[in-house]
Amino acid sequence: MVNWPNTLLFMLLPLLLISTGIAEAATKEPFRQAPRAINALQQGQAAQSQGNISQAIRLYCVAASTGNPEGYYRIGRLLAPRNPKLANGYLSMAMRLGNQQAARYYNSRVGNVPMGDNCGAGVSGGGGHFAVPTTPFNLDAYLARQSPAKRKLANQLRQAANRHDIDPRLVLAIAIAESNLEAGAISPKNAQGVMQLIPATQVRFGVTRPFDPEQNIRGAMAYLKWLHRRFDGDWVLMSAAYNAGEKSVDQYGGIPPYAETQQYVRKVLYFAGKDPAPNQVSSRTIKPPAHR
Repeated sequence: MVNWPNTLLFMLLPLLLISTGIAEAATKEPFRQAPRAINALQQGQAAQSQGNISQAIRLYCVAASTGNPEGYYRIGRLLAPRNPKLANGYLSMAMRLGNQQAARYYNSRVGNVPMGDNCGAGVSGGGGHFAVPTTPFNLDAYLARQSPAKRKLANQLRQAANRHDIDPRLVLAIAIAESNLEAGAISPKNAQGVMQLIPATQVRFGVTRPFDPEQNIRGAMAYLKWLHRRFDGDWVLMSAAYNAGEKSVDQYGGIPPYAETQQYVRKVLYFAGKDPAPNQVSSRTIKPPAHR
């Protein structure tokens, strides 16, 4: 008589081993792809344990420059006692790159300031020039890790972008940079909702319920469509205007010389998969076209 439970187990065992191997490989793959980041984190931890905070920051900045969220997270933790607003900037980036621990240490009472170009500035000795991560941002993989509510918002944003003939990658990148797909987000400057519309923009585009995702997205799409026409679809100038306002872009004939705006543009383009070198952003001075 055939022992079916044992027979089935024998038949399924190779499949179980294969699937386990695939899962293990998927888990280890990011580490194989970023040995530089792993080494920098290990050396940074050693420096931190010896009390050499400046050296630890420099090494964590190396890890962060590869797109490693742990690097941003550790910098934020070290900055928190000294400069909580700047720490929030690093913790926010860590969260956007998938580090869930960072949310525990993000101080929502103080807001945040942009990281700027000098990675780790705020700790004695500084950290070094901030580089946009060299590892490409995988937008689809990032969204797949989010909650069902955030994935639903992402789908709404994609559909709205397609209806308005705007590249969904740009729209999603702005949403991630602005609120990390949080429909109830409020900034220290009172920007509201998933696309962080300020009250003046809400009035301008007829948004009366900024925390209603459908209304917020509709207003943001109207604004982005306007910016798309205004700047001939230039993602750099559109992103700069979304952050600083089109009047500032007009005033400076390109990206305003604000560290916050320049950092914002880098983040948006990175999340959208169209990242230029940092000096290209800071020096971009394309004269916008005349009003149409």
